Parts: sequence; C-alpha cells; structure tokens
Amino acid sequence: MEMILGLLIPALSGAAGGNITGKISETLNGGGMLNTVLGAVGGLGAGTILGQLGIDAPSGEAAVEAASNFDVTSLLGAVAGGAAGGGVLGSIGGIIKSALNK
Repeated sequence: MEMILGLLIPALSGAAGGNITGKISETLNGGGMLNTVLGAVGGLGAGTILGQLGIDAPSGEAAVEAASNFDVTSLLGAVAGGAAGGGVLGSIGGIIKSALNK
C-alpha cells in the first residue's frame, strides 16, 4: 500500500501539472492524453533528476511518510515537485508536437 501511494502522489500531481501547463499556453499544449501521460512520467522522474542535480526534492517515499505522519509541509513539497516535473515534461512534449504539426 505504501509503495503504491509513493508512486501515486508524484504521478497524479505530475499529471495535473502537465494539464495545467497545457491549459495555460496553447503552444505548450500537446493534447489531453499527451499532457496527462508525460505529466505523470515527469512527476515520477522529477525527484530522481533533481536529486542527481543536488537539489533536495521530496520523493514519493517522503510523501508517504508525510501523509502518514500528517506533515503537511513535506506533503505539499512532494506534490509541488511532482507538479513541476510534470509541467516541464508536458511542456516539452507540447512544444515538440507543435513543431511537428507546422
């Protein structure tokens, strides 16, 4: 259960971030399905990539621990990190799709 929750929190927040960036800008919009899938992948990978860059980003495990201990600030940090990663990867996908359609 905890492992599934550790994957769901960044994936869902990443999917939301991908869709939000698609709604904000038409050039970043890759379509609903592409925004959601790339956003979820970006949300899952954001903690790993940021950790390798030396930025201490909360991972899915940290989000599970924060949820079980009712630590709101850590949970919001994990959700924000996932949403940011999902927004970035969703935007990249939208830019590539827009370039291919021209």
